[in-house]
Amino acid sequence: MSLAKNAREALKAIASSPGFDRILEKVTLVSAAPGKVTCELRVEEEHTNKFGTLHGGLTATLVDTISTLALLCTERALPGVSVDMNITYMSPAKVGEDVVITAHVLKQGRTLAFASVDLTSKATGKLVAQGRHTKHLGN
Repeated sequence: MSLAKNAREALKAIASSPGFDRILEKVTLVSAAPGKVTCELRVEEEHTNKFGTLHGGLTATLVDTISTLALLCTERALPGVSVDMNITYMSPAKVGEDVVITAHVLKQGRTLAFASVDLTSKATGKLVAQGRHTKHLGN
């Protein structure tokens, strides 16, 4: 089975869970390569804060989930558990705007993995937010 097909199925499984991750049902996978995943999301009203722009909490969820998908696209294919995550918010994404989410696995050691995630406006290429995610992979 192809990496993209596996990543698409993993994303679908995450988004169809009964809990909070259902908010990800409108995220679509664009591409998957070893240690790198690109997805897109059209910002809709349900994704926004009181200012009508992409909610910071959803941005954090995207950093968390899409970096985990990138980890699943490595040889070890382990999702891990979050140890640390940080997000820098740079510009708003408004309703109707398409956001491109690109996650790269920076390093995968024996027990820790490090990923970087960029959220950019598809129309302008402008950085919306950037996240870093550290995950524990087990022993």
